[in-house]
Parts: sequence; C-alpha cells; structure tokens
Amino acid sequence: MKFLTSGKVKDVYEMDDDNLLFKFSDRVSAYDVKFKDEIPQKGKVLSKFAEFWFENLDVPNHFVKSHSETEIIVKKMEMLPIECVVRGYFYGSIVSRWNNKEVTLPYGSSTDLAAKLPEPMFDPTTKSTHDIPVNRQEAIKQNLVKPEEFDWLSEKSIDIYNKMATIAENAGFILADLKLEFGKLDGNITLGDSIGPDEYRLWPKDIYQVGKIQDAYDKQLLRDWLTANGYQKQFDETRQRGEEPIAPSIPSEIIDKMTQRYVTAYERTTGKTL
Repeated sequence: MKFLTSGKVKDVYEMDDDNLLFKFSDRVSAYDVKFKDEIPQKGKVLSKFAEFWFENLDVPNHFVKSHSETEIIVKKMEMLPIECVVRGYFYGSIVSRWNNKEVTLPYGSSTDLAAKLPEPMFDPTTKSTHDIPVNRQEAIKQNLVKPEEFDWLSEKSIDIYNKMATIAENAGFILADLKLEFGKLDGNITLGDSIGPDEYRLWPKDIYQVGKIQDAYDKQLLRDWLTANGYQKQFDETRQRGEEPIAPSIPSEIIDKMTQRYVTAYERTTGKTL
C-alpha cells in the first residue's frame, strides 16, 4: 500500500492499480484553515457515514467496501475539477454573496436568514485552495466541464440532495446544503470522494426557526464559534496580506459538543449505533 496524499481530514493510499484507500482522521478544518485540535470519533463517523450514503443513494459511485472503522476502499477515478454544491436554504456564504450582488437566487426566494429556497439551487465552485463559485458560463469557459456535463451534474446533484434531504427529514433533520464531487469511471460520470457532515449542513428540525443562526450537527458549530469570536475576519485579513492564517485552539466544550453531535447525527440518520 502506497501513501499518496494527505487532505484536510483524510489520507489517501493506493491499494493497487484500480483501488484507493481513504483513511478518515479526527482532524478538523474550517474556513480553509486546518486546526491542531482533533474531534474524537469524527473519523469513525465520517467513514461510516460515507458507507451509509454510498450504499443508500442508488446512484453509481466509486465505493467498493468498508476496510475498517475509519477506512473505506474506493475505485480510482479521474475527478472532475468542480465541486457540486446544492443549496436548499438561504444560509452560509450565499448570504454575503447575495448582499454583494454576486449571485442570483431562485425566483420567489426569501432573504430571511435560514429561509427555505423555493427550490434547491445548484451553486458549484472550483476545486482549489480557496473554492470560487462559478456559474454555467464560467465553468464552461474555464474548461472545467463540457456544457452537457454541467447540465447533467446540476440535475443529478439536485436529485441526490432531494434523496438525502428526505432521509434526513425522516430522522428529524433538515439538510440545508450539500457538496458533492464526481469523477469519470470507465468513461461514465460517477459520484466520488466521500459524503458526511463535512460535506453538508444538518439542522435539527424540531428547533428550526427562520431568521436565526441554526443549531448545527456538523462542523458549522466550529464556524459559528470562529465568526462570533472574530477569527473569520482575522483569517480574511491575514490572507489579504498574502499570509496564511494561524488556527486558534478550539475550546474543550466546543470539541466535546462537536463529538456528541457528529455521533448523534450518524445514529439518528442511519438508525445504527456507532
């Protein structure tokens, strides 16, 4: 087994000519900043969530099998250079982009924080150190994908979002948004990477309220703490000076709450015990 690369939360190894191994860690990142602190059991949750979604979505994907509690084996693919984001609610980065007139919302959308959009919105980004939103015209102009591929990704991503949102709703959650990645396997576009709480926002349905910051069962809890304490602004200012931000230490109570929420999200969504 050959080590290939280490990402924000997972390490990738080559098993053989056809397969890769994803090893999920307890590492955490937010706003493109990696933290020294780890979130206990996070790697286990991410690995088991990936297995659950790949097996339950009825969509062609690269998942082969689970290898351990924190590892899965997947097929090698040529990944497409685009991240397929689907938004179901007016929340996250889309709020500031709308305020800056950088994005158009579906007709009839409310701009109250956390309001449900009239229909899910395909809002893809580039795949780079700092992901940049792109529309259909820009994605094609930059040769990220072909026109027919963009249209297929848009339709398929929204379809997957709707399926996942239904499963989440049945477990008492709202799936606010979702990030998917696709690649080509034997010439066919195929769902890849992994799917878990680092790829979506999950809110408890029973306390959801428009106009407020939502309780998060994902790493949004960390993002909210960073924003409330001025770190997000600090990160942006540091990057504007051409420097890389230094991550602060995460308070133990935030770490404990994130572990508890990751585990709860998995167990309620899947009906399984971690």
